[in-house]
Amino acid sequence: MTDVSTTERHGADAYRADAHQGDGSPERLAIDTIRTLAMDAVQKANSGHPGTPMALAPVGHTIWTRFLRYDPARPDWPNRDRFVLSVGHASMLLYALIHLAGIEEIDADGKKTGRPAVSLDDIREFRQLSSRTPGHPEYRHTTGVETTTGPLGAGCGNSVGMAIAERWLAAHFNRDGFTLFDHDVYTVCGDGDMMEGVSAEAASLAGHLKLSNLCWIYDSNHISIEGGTDLAFDEDVGARFEAYGWRVIHVDDANDLGALSAALDSFKATGDRPTLIVVHSVIGWGSPKAGSEKAHGEPLGVDAIRETKRAYGWPEDAEFLVPDGVADAFKRSMVDRGQSAREEWEANLARYREAHPEPARELDAMLADALPDGWADDIPVFEADAKGVASRDSGGKVLNAIAARVPWLMGGSADLAPSTKTLIKDGGSFQAGDYGWRNLHYGVREHGMGAVVNGMALSHLKAYGATFLVFADYMRAPIRLAAIMELGSVFVFTHDSIGVGEDGPTHQPIEHLASLRAIPGLDVVRPGDANEVAVAWASIMEMNDRPTAIVLSRQALPTLDRTKYASAEGVKRGAYVLASSDDPEVILIATGSEVSLAVEAYERLVADGVRARVVSMPSWYRYELQDDDYKESVLPGSVPSRLAIEQAGEMGWHRYVGLKGRTITMSTFGASAPIAKLQDKYGFTVDNAVKVAREMLEKNA
Repeated sequence: MTDVSTTERHGADAYRADAHQGDGSPERLAIDTIRTLAMDAVQKANSGHPGTPMALAPVGHTIWTRFLRYDPARPDWPNRDRFVLSVGHASMLLYALIHLAGIEEIDADGKKTGRPAVSLDDIREFRQLSSRTPGHPEYRHTTGVETTTGPLGAGCGNSVGMAIAERWLAAHFNRDGFTLFDHDVYTVCGDGDMMEGVSAEAASLAGHLKLSNLCWIYDSNHISIEGGTDLAFDEDVGARFEAYGWRVIHVDDANDLGALSAALDSFKATGDRPTLIVVHSVIGWGSPKAGSEKAHGEPLGVDAIRETKRAYGWPEDAEFLVPDGVADAFKRSMVDRGQSAREEWEANLARYREAHPEPARELDAMLADALPDGWADDIPVFEADAKGVASRDSGGKVLNAIAARVPWLMGGSADLAPSTKTLIKDGGSFQAGDYGWRNLHYGVREHGMGAVVNGMALSHLKAYGATFLVFADYMRAPIRLAAIMELGSVFVFTHDSIGVGEDGPTHQPIEHLASLRAIPGLDVVRPGDANEVAVAWASIMEMNDRPTAIVLSRQALPTLDRTKYASAEGVKRGAYVLASSDDPEVILIATGSEVSLAVEAYERLVADGVRARVVSMPSWYRYELQDDDYKESVLPGSVPSRLAIEQAGEMGWHRYVGLKGRTITMSTFGASAPIAKLQDKYGFTVDNAVKVAREMLEKNA
């Protein structure tokens, strides 16, 4: 354990004007600029969190001006260091840093817009509609924001994914004499992050993997919204992280730039483990509310701001003041380091293209979120088979066919790979010191897994994580954040229904499909047979602007005869007609394992003279993206008799069956029994489907 500290420790009772007066140095002037911008922005918005940016201004300043390898003119440079603000409520710290650094805004295609990423006017519009400075940092919304943060612990998890990505990129692309990837990840986190379980999961994984390119800077200010953290949190965080295998360094005063720099130098010199720097700070430093929860989640107030500025030696009446030379000096410190590093990297890449053309082509495709030529050539086509195969098994075959052609497709499971069938054949195990492999072992850490997957996706990897569908509850937060960020993250969920059987209701998902479908922008795909799985995975690979939850069965599903029924290519449109009579009078709609049941019921109805149609609807999300004409062609409004069949909760289905339609769905939890007994108990049989369809027709006649 290395201890880099100072003897002075500031506290709430240390509020004195002479203790906070600026020394006139350029560094202190820039630090107080960050502090006063945060105070002014929060006050003008009458909303926000001023205290943490005030406390951490020296930390942010030190990281950005002395260590962060970043070119403000090329904020998407692939080998830039990453800065993650996991304490997303302290967003004004990040916006002030982006502004002072002079980061140039780029659009979704990486083209410069000709304006700064965050202007002073943007800071004045903090937390206002359509501003570039929302309440919490948002990826894609503000150039310079590496990930969306706000839910505490999320940024910590993402940063582990980013660090994993760097290690894999380095192992895969670097060659003798050509170092394309060697960047670091800096993450600022707080007491709330340390209380959240996701940060513990992510930190444990990072320690196991010995990710020495990862540095968390922990703001230990001992204040939460309710008061002192000793109300609920008094553990020795440093000791916990030492147990995780991290190097732990203490800085006793957040204002000691020398101690901060020494700690960060120690991180840079550490090559065998991640680093936690515990920085002891005073929230709302320099204000009358310093060291109090009153400085945390509300504006300081006009009088307190004036008093604080006076304590800093700052013009009391000045608002949003950036003194002459402050921004130029801040930006110059970054450009002097980052621009030359970026230019050297680009020259190295040009030589790399000549020496190693094939990996260079891979790199270009990956960074463009494109796919290699012929990437889909080996995706299997499955022959008709009444016995069939579980969609988790066909999913594994398709995943491996794609992985053989797309090297940056990588992921793993929460200790369930033999069950989820998500191991990449010959993909090895990504482990400490052996970072070139593609199978990640997340351990039983579902929440952490989701956050890590998002961090990898933010680094252009096609990343996936897998577990049983019932455990999606453990990782809902990162799935939601993936949707907010419009990432191409892939979440593989197997054991998707009461088909789990004997494991019983604790492992049989009921409400989970409805819950996932409720997340805006998340594509939930539940394929009905092996060929639908193949098309689903192919379309997943082509999408990088939205996450996907692909939901697969434990039990075997018949593989439909596609010479008799419509092509599985219909999966791309969310719902499609498998088979239909002319002028149908009843429509059966199903997903996943219930598609084959619906097909059998359709055949029996047609044989009995009923004009029927059967529709496979693996993705509500994709179906809703289609035009009205297509949707009408699949589910014509003239047919009110519609029966939806799905081994999950009913919620949402009335959107498609209407007031005159019916559902065969679950309204209770399941039970422990063999699958055949469960299907009979809950009505998932051909006989019951035919019966309900006929009853509906009679009622609607």
